[in-house]
Amino acid sequence: MADPLVDVRNLKIEATAYPPGEPPQDITIVHGVSFTLEKGKVLGLIGESGAGKSTIGLSAMAYGRGGVRITGGEVFVNGRDILKLGPGGLRSLRGHEVTYVAQSAAAAFNPAKRIMDQVIETTLAHGLSGRAEAEARAVILFGQLGLPNPETFGNRYPHQVSGGQLQRAMTAMALCPKPDLVIFDEPTTALDVTTQIDVLSAIKEAIHDTGVAALYITHDLAVVAQVSDHIMVLRHGRMVEYGDTGQIIGAPRQDYTRALVSVRSIEHEEKRPTAEPVLKVEGVTARYRGTDFDVLKNVSVELHPGQTLAVVGESGSGKSTLARAITGLLPPTRGRISFAGRELSAEQRARSRDDLRELQMIYQMADTAMNPRHTVGTIIGRPAEFYFGLRGEAKRKRVQELLDEIEMGKGFIDRYPAELSGGQKQRVCIARALAAKPRMIICDEVTSALDPLVADGILKLLLNLQKIEGVAYLFITHDLATVRAIADSIAVMYRGEVVRYGSKSDVLAPPFDDYTDLLLSSVPEMRLGWLEDVLKHRRMESAGN
Repeated sequence: MADPLVDVRNLKIEATAYPPGEPPQDITIVHGVSFTLEKGKVLGLIGESGAGKSTIGLSAMAYGRGGVRITGGEVFVNGRDILKLGPGGLRSLRGHEVTYVAQSAAAAFNPAKRIMDQVIETTLAHGLSGRAEAEARAVILFGQLGLPNPETFGNRYPHQVSGGQLQRAMTAMALCPKPDLVIFDEPTTALDVTTQIDVLSAIKEAIHDTGVAALYITHDLAVVAQVSDHIMVLRHGRMVEYGDTGQIIGAPRQDYTRALVSVRSIEHEEKRPTAEPVLKVEGVTARYRGTDFDVLKNVSVELHPGQTLAVVGESGSGKSTLARAITGLLPPTRGRISFAGRELSAEQRARSRDDLRELQMIYQMADTAMNPRHTVGTIIGRPAEFYFGLRGEAKRKRVQELLDEIEMGKGFIDRYPAELSGGQKQRVCIARALAAKPRMIICDEVTSALDPLVADGILKLLLNLQKIEGVAYLFITHDLATVRAIADSIAVMYRGEVVRYGSKSDVLAPPFDDYTDLLLSSVPEMRLGWLEDVLKHRRMESAGN
């Protein structure tokens, strides 16, 4: 048997924590993890946030992000321990033998440079080829990755291409130096399901065509099952389970792995409308100021008390724009919006305090939706004070009631956002919305940035709160698994229009329009060969057309 390309032995990694009011503390974040990876194979690293996935993956470059330190173990790449290399040896390793694909291509590319110059930059820096040869290889990779007009694609700037195209361009950048190993760090997490399919298939084909080995880091087991030969499940910096992909998804041995496999098993019985709608959107058309292009086109939907309307579609379909129109941030050019039987003013500043109180919003990124200098008690307490005049002990008591309601209990009221996990932050944002005692909450991609198990907990919490409070949800998402779990009715949006609308049972039942069929078929399934089956189906449809 040939020597492995990567051989990680008893890896230990530490970081320094800075607890408020206490001296700095060294903490261990990876505890003695070991694995091997052969040439031409793909190992998936999966687990929740904080499991150590990216930290372990980056150790294959002898790199510690955010001040973490590799304090023990050995990392062999091509037979040598890279932890013993000096600065010159590491410069030779990184960008040549080992390359990296980040989660956010938009943040990783220089907006002032053309894509081609960035894709070939590392190849030229290592002296692996001349410019003409590097550009020729980049064009070949653009074609293999399914990018449009490969010969001229590199002439564009990052802002002139879509998110999915930029993610594939970053994969081309990683493959251009002909590395032995590529580290893929959540490369499709930020993408819509339809775009994710394209990027995922392009990555898999590129790995097959080039024979490169890969570490594929993700929290989505269904995704990693489509590209990996083996999977390592991680939690709290320790290996929970390791095996070939078929065994991990078909016969997991550990409880935590079984929980990952069965995630999104929420059973929500669809409720039929029993009262007048709390929200009624009629023929709404809108455009952004200074443009002559309609971003919403004759949109009509209804939401009834105690129910959930899921608005689903890819990026740019108009989901969040509809929310802006409903909240008064984007006044419609035509149509009307009624709430609780009264017509809402188009401009938010013209709405009454009751209009503002009864219609609340929970945002996608809890990190940026809270003031980091305010405590949890202050954040949740502001609506209670603003709308109901609560102060002092009465406000603190109300905040504690809300914390109990979101299942956070005692001990959190005086904490700051930095002391909370991602799921806890989102729960605080939910409590802040509930503090206003709203009739309706707009949930804008509130679980898309969360790990599957954490997201499951948030969805269950929202459904439970709906039963208790009777609040209606307008739930914006591109995740069809979430829609199946929580929705009573669904509006499918495409290019600013509602292309399919009705009860969940009706919308998810065939026959489908082309776009809804594409969305439903793009949701990854927890089975081997799913990606190949989807691509085969699409090729057959294209041939038929």
